[in-house]
Amino acid sequence: MSCGEPHETDCSEVLDHLYEFLDHEMPDSDCTKFEVHFEECSPCLEKYGLEQAVKKLVKRCCGQDDVPSDLRAKVMGRIDLIRSGQAVPDSDVATAQE
Repeated sequence: MSCGEPHETDCSEVLDHLYEFLDHEMPDSDCTKFEVHFEECSPCLEKYGLEQAVKKLVKRCCGQDDVPSDLRAKVMGRIDLIRSGQAVPDSDVATAQE
C-alpha cells in the first residue's frame, strides 16, 4: 500500500513495522518518524486506525483468559530462540500443536 506521495519515511516501512509501533516496541525516534508519516499519509493513518481497533477488540474479547505459567514460559523461550537466530526444533513445534 502506498499513497503515491513521497514521504521521508516510506509507506512500506511504516506498514512493515506497524505492530512494533502499536506495541511500543521501537525507539522513540522511530515512533516520531511514524507519527509524522501518519500526519502526512491518510491511507497509512487509516490502516493504523484499523489495526489499533483490531488489537483493542482482541484484548477486550480474549484478554481475560489466564495463561498457565509453564505455557507462557515455553512460548517466551521459543520467542527468545527465534530472536537470537536459533532454529526451533520440529519436535517442539509438533508437541506444541498437539
